[in-house]
Amino acid sequence: MAEIGIGIVGGGYMGKAHSVAMAAVGAVFDTALRPRLEMIAGSSPESSERYRAAYGFARAARDWAELVADPRVEAVVIASPQGTHRAIAEAAFALGKPVFCEKPLGASIEDARAMTDGAEAAGVVNMIGFNYIRTPASRFARQLLAEGAIGQVTWFRAEHTEDFFGDPTGPASWRSHGDANGCMGDLAPHIINAALALMGPIERVSAEIETVHDTRGGERVTNDDQAQIMCRFASGAMGHIFASRIANGRKMGYAYEITGTKGAIRFDQEDQNALWLYRTDDPEGQRGFRKILTGPEHPDYLPFCQGPGHGTGYQDQIIIEAKDFLEAITAGESRWPTFRDGLAVSEVVAAARRAHASRTWEQVKEV
Repeated sequence: MAEIGIGIVGGGYMGKAHSVAMAAVGAVFDTALRPRLEMIAGSSPESSERYRAAYGFARAARDWAELVADPRVEAVVIASPQGTHRAIAEAAFALGKPVFCEKPLGASIEDARAMTDGAEAAGVVNMIGFNYIRTPASRFARQLLAEGAIGQVTWFRAEHTEDFFGDPTGPASWRSHGDANGCMGDLAPHIINAALALMGPIERVSAEIETVHDTRGGERVTNDDQAQIMCRFASGAMGHIFASRIANGRKMGYAYEITGTKGAIRFDQEDQNALWLYRTDDPEGQRGFRKILTGPEHPDYLPFCQGPGHGTGYQDQIIIEAKDFLEAITAGESRWPTFRDGLAVSEVVAAARRAHASRTWEQVKEV
């Protein structure tokens, strides 16, 4: 059984999640490659040492550059702010090291393109972290769609709604400033990724993006609170996507409805272990959405639990990502979602921003 030295840049919310995932993934999925928690880098040598001690890494790095350059770090996980992603990824690719990068791919469309080009030119494994689409329920939804279970899809509606910024009297924070930290930079990429994963490419968009609460704690807010995007998929289906960080009452409102000629599918991340399925070929007296509880028959569920309906959680999504990343490294071939898939999300975001400014429909391919 081979080991691989893992280096993680960032030790906060996502840095901890990826550290826990790398420590657990070998036992959960019996991966051929077993991660060795080699090195972690925080925002300072002091924070790096705190994270090392807390998460069980062998060493703490002075900074991300030292981590990437270290020969015992054989794969890099980027869990730091978006503005740092490009430089870290490019340094790792120059050394031929596989990279897993948290979403969004970069702080701008230019970053996303440069990172994608760099990954493909280097020919090394690359993956972007869109964890919510990896739940067993959403994996099952993708399977149903691929099998044509609800016929030709005619309509798609999705949202990513939370209320962590719902109180307009709350204090300002780093989330109050910069496009990358607004709703379109932070929440929208997740649900756009879901749309692309479930429905395929988006051809054109019309969008409205707005800042509802202009000030927080006496500071001017410089980014957006919510956005709505009308879209037309390359398949011909119509769609609507909504994202908000001020949706009071919603804690993890990552939800979608998909309507087809033979049925429909519904999902809500706040009930992540269930998928709702409607089939038109049921007898009239029995027609209605049926709740399907995830279990061992659904993708990536059994390694966690043998009991149907017992459920998986948020951390399990990150462990599934770790498994996919390790298997990609073993195979020497990147797995979905790659940096190019992350670029596709960034292109839709850029097209939506352009559509908001022009007040017209914009073609995604022209971004």
